[in-house]
Amino acid sequence: MRRLDERQQRERGAISVIVALVLVALLGFTAVAVDVGMLYSEKAQLQNGADAAALLVAQKCAKNTSDSDCSTTSTLASSYANANANDSLSNIKSTLLDKTNRTVTVTAGAQETGNVPNKVSFFFARALGITVTEVNAQSTVTWGSPMAGRTAFPLAFSVCQVKDSIGGALQLLQDHGVNQNADCLYGPSGAAVEGGFGWLVQDTGVCGGTIDIAVNEGGSDPGNNAPNNCSATLQKWVDEITAGRDVIVLLPVYTTVTGTGNGAVYHLISFAAFKVKGWKFTGNGGAPLTFQNTADFVGASLICDGNCRGIIGSFVKYTSLADGYTLGPVDAFGATIVRLS
Repeated sequence: MRRLDERQQRERGAISVIVALVLVALLGFTAVAVDVGMLYSEKAQLQNGADAAALLVAQKCAKNTSDSDCSTTSTLASSYANANANDSLSNIKSTLLDKTNRTVTVTAGAQETGNVPNKVSFFFARALGITVTEVNAQSTVTWGSPMAGRTAFPLAFSVCQVKDSIGGALQLLQDHGVNQNADCLYGPSGAAVEGGFGWLVQDTGVCGGTIDIAVNEGGSDPGNNAPNNCSATLQKWVDEITAGRDVIVLLPVYTTVTGTGNGAVYHLISFAAFKVKGWKFTGNGGAPLTFQNTADFVGASLICDGNCRGIIGSFVKYTSLADGYTLGPVDAFGATIVRLS
């Protein structure tokens, strides 16, 4: 009986050791599940905050490099970073601003209660001797005016139709019709090009084409109506505008045109941001080739009648997360893209 009791005591001692080891393992798994999950959540919040702060600084710089928030000490950027933290505690560790190359990089760090910068306290991992860790997130944003990319619609407009009109009222841009501005660069019969009507060469099978303003754009569709493969694009515009959403497209701007017909060459200088309201790209019929071309929508003076073909809207200054464009210095025509890089 004594030997049996001694054996049971030894077994109980061995089981205690095993239980202790298992508890340590379980605590480790709990630390991984809870503390690492907390770190991922904190990292996501910091990333959102860094993105928001960097975008804010870039947008301010894109509009005016003298803006007080176009700086490495923007208080508004700090508030954006904090607003993305569940505990409203974050810390902009650094802001690197390069106005020449139009980039801003914001690094945000966690800030635990007690204002200890860039540190996050663990819960269960403390039992393993790990009490705090540093958590940071970084975001880089660039801004500039588009220099090359795909235009959503194959139209180009004279610089005289754009200058002094940025941020203005609605206007009718005609690719063929009455010369609205005495100094506009129209050809015979009001056409942008003799034998052509301002339609640019398109990429195969799609509406619109790839534009690089460093290279003169060649070719002009001699047809008066919109290209057939643009109906789907116009229908998307109809759907967006009908739903109350803005349709803003980048349209290339030219200063001179040489040649005739599909041999014409446009000298392009910029993209302009145009907020679309309505249009008329056919002699008859309704949407999608004609849309909101009535006095109720655009006013009697802007209706595109008869042989008129054109688009109605306003040039705007805007910032966008648009992808696919090569960016350059901010130009005078208001189309400015701000995007995460």
